[in-house]
Amino acid sequence: MRTPTSRRARRSLSSTVLAAAVAVLAVACGSSGPQPHAQSGKKPPSTERNGIRPLEAANAGLPGMPPLLDPNDVYAADRPNALSPVVRNFPQRVYVPNTESNTVTVIDPKTYKVIRTIPVGLQPQHVVPSWDLKTLWVNNDVGNSLTPIDPATGKVGHPVSVHDPYNLYFTPDGKYAVVMASLDRQLVFRDAHTMAIRKTVPVSCYGVNHTDFSPDGRYFIVSCEFSGELLKVDTAKMEVIAQQKLPMDGAMPQDVKISPDGRTWYIADMVANGVWVMNGDTFSKPKLLPTGAGAHGLYVSRDSRTMYISNRGEGSVSLLDFHTGKLTGKWHIDGGGSPDMGGVSADGKVLWLSGRYDGEVYALDTTTGRTLAKIPVGAGPHGMCVYPQPGRYSLGHTGIFR
Repeated sequence: MRTPTSRRARRSLSSTVLAAAVAVLAVACGSSGPQPHAQSGKKPPSTERNGIRPLEAANAGLPGMPPLLDPNDVYAADRPNALSPVVRNFPQRVYVPNTESNTVTVIDPKTYKVIRTIPVGLQPQHVVPSWDLKTLWVNNDVGNSLTPIDPATGKVGHPVSVHDPYNLYFTPDGKYAVVMASLDRQLVFRDAHTMAIRKTVPVSCYGVNHTDFSPDGRYFIVSCEFSGELLKVDTAKMEVIAQQKLPMDGAMPQDVKISPDGRTWYIADMVANGVWVMNGDTFSKPKLLPTGAGAHGLYVSRDSRTMYISNRGEGSVSLLDFHTGKLTGKWHIDGGGSPDMGGVSADGKVLWLSGRYDGEVYALDTTTGRTLAKIPVGAGPHGMCVYPQPGRYSLGHTGIFR
């Protein structure tokens, strides 16, 4: 189960479970994208990128990273319908990568109808918005490629050769894409626009999977699902600076998310059936908060108050109150299901999740938890992307926006 051979076998079955991501459109749209400022000691130019004024050194976290709108809420830019001018006119769509069908299903969220099926590479795992919000990248893991989709027009670009792109993230300064090369046991830093390799970081854990970035962008924490470990990585140095084993035999960490105030980190674990809670700054030993069987995906409400936790093994979604750190409720999908990855609608009223083992997608009312729709798609739907979403730039996966 935890060997390269078994990992491939698991990916080839609809019961496979791994984690994912997709983003950056400079390739598809020809955008030059944001360029890093020269390290000359001079003030960066006053031009804005995606409507974002670059950080000045006095306020800096990671050099070149846009400032948070609210230092006490990393999700302050994600309010209902607060769409960037870059994406404001994009059609609302839900993009579903079907790992066993080698396709992406496109759904109209207004009608809950499938409007298109796009052939892509082998085992697409996630659909990831690029840092500049202009491209959606389909992570064809076994196909060793990224397929760019222009979300403005729906046009599919030529695949870009990238080895083992299980998941995809972007550094907060917009400079690098970070490929989670799970089987290769590597973090691969690539140019965020050309995807040319800039640095390859071998890791000793197995199954690099998901991540999130600290509020200042200076580090990120990575889950290693097959060895039950966590990594802490220095963003600027592109180096692993800490590593720890989760305090449970057989742990299988999945999605990673920080609290709005940036003080608490949550790591879903589908074997531990809950989320690990820890301090990222000190990289302290995490404690387990049980949520439900097969805890997998973590998503934040548009008011930054609630985290939605998909429990894939029991067909439910747990609700966590960020302020108290306690669970406040649980929604059950009508007729059962296997909720995996997804995202929240731009207006915050609907939580979308893929049904990994059931070849379907779920739409849940975020006020009542009621199941609004169960939509048939391809086989093995995984890291689906609701797009566009509020936010000024993307950190990757199925949509982590700041």
